[in-house]
Amino acid sequence: MESRKVTKTLEDQWVVERRVREIYDYFYSISPNSLSDLIELERDKHFDYLSQGLRKLGPSFSVLDASRPWLCYWILHSIALLGESIGAKLENDATDFLTRCQDKDGGYGGGPGQMPHLATTYAAVNSLITLGKPEALSSINREKLYTFLLRMKDASGGFRMHDGGEVDVRACYTAISVANILNIVDDELIHGVGNYILSCQTYEGGIAGEPGSEAHGGYTFCGLAAMILINEVNRLDLLGLIDWVVFRQGVEGGFQGRTNKLVDGCYSFWQGAVVFLIQRLNLVVHEQLGLSNDLSTESADDSSESELSDEEEHLEGTSSHVQETFPLGQEGAGQDNASDSPKIADTGHEFINRPIAMRPLFDSMYLQQYVLLCSQIEVGGFRDKPGKGRDYYHTCYCLSGLSIAQYSWTDEADSPPLPRDVFGPYSKCLLEQVHPLFNVELDRYYEARKYFSGL
Repeated sequence: MESRKVTKTLEDQWVVERRVREIYDYFYSISPNSLSDLIELERDKHFDYLSQGLRKLGPSFSVLDASRPWLCYWILHSIALLGESIGAKLENDATDFLTRCQDKDGGYGGGPGQMPHLATTYAAVNSLITLGKPEALSSINREKLYTFLLRMKDASGGFRMHDGGEVDVRACYTAISVANILNIVDDELIHGVGNYILSCQTYEGGIAGEPGSEAHGGYTFCGLAAMILINEVNRLDLLGLIDWVVFRQGVEGGFQGRTNKLVDGCYSFWQGAVVFLIQRLNLVVHEQLGLSNDLSTESADDSSESELSDEEEHLEGTSSHVQETFPLGQEGAGQDNASDSPKIADTGHEFINRPIAMRPLFDSMYLQQYVLLCSQIEVGGFRDKPGKGRDYYHTCYCLSGLSIAQYSWTDEADSPPLPRDVFGPYSKCLLEQVHPLFNVELDRYYEARKYFSGL
């Protein structure tokens, strides 16, 4: 009998599983009376780590010279999720720096004087929204930013990351996200975007960065979120997407980004948010399953429920009288027959304020356990996995994913989760809620929406 070939990836997987098992074995060996100290979210240490990075970074960060708006976003967003503030001086300094990253012809570069790029534009806009002050919001030149977005528009329907740059799903999402949250999105910007993203959905069900590539957690989030924001999510194969993403949660409790890859704390958000978004697509999922949408109401026929398969039962809605914001037959938000659909610029608000009509399709407590026990660093910050070092990127997306998991059982936006849905001591571990389409703290999103809708 031929022996199985042991690959480097398989060896690495065994190492990760062993390290995680050791952490969990120790955790479950502790007396229940002592567990609360072990699973506490180290708020003060995380805040110290983050605020120190906002003030000054060491020489090793010079390699991220073209990613400075990202560093601002990762740090500011993490602090907002902790429910902390940074003080007036740091707020003014951050606003001033990001303003100097804004190109005279629109968009934001990786630093002052650098060429505008959609990724750093997204990071800069989200940072300014997180800062939240009128000075920060008013610093955004929306007219020139819109011109920049149009300049990045590609004949394929997608967007380029920068002048002469690559066309991919990430560019589509960052462009549409920025345009939507700033209230400058229109039919010209979204034209063809849905066709491009649809061409990137793979045979596995996930979404790749570009046509013909491998399904990937980050691109899947970008593609799904963009399709929701342009009101064309019904065009995706959501059943295939669900089938792909639920199998990305591994034995460790965290998510992997691709098939046969290792767990990574950042996918707590990228994959966790995908599942969270799907929870609000109840009627679209039912339509693609060939089920009556009456199943999402209290008047569902008992005999029909008894005939559901295990998968269909898991997908069945648990909230009653849910209204579908996105009409099932609609293929574009700009069509004349779309009068009953939300305005393009308000899809983010309509979506987050819909009740969650579906139980989580992932183990939210197991994900929280991985983030707090395996990704959290005791001295502050979060890491990819045991054996890795902390960084601001993983701190941001581990906290974002932790928030997603905590709020995955709440029926409506602005409703706090129940203590039973939060891993660890409630008052010590509960984070602020994120808007899952933009990954900004929810209250900051509401403030920005009010500000930009009044212009």
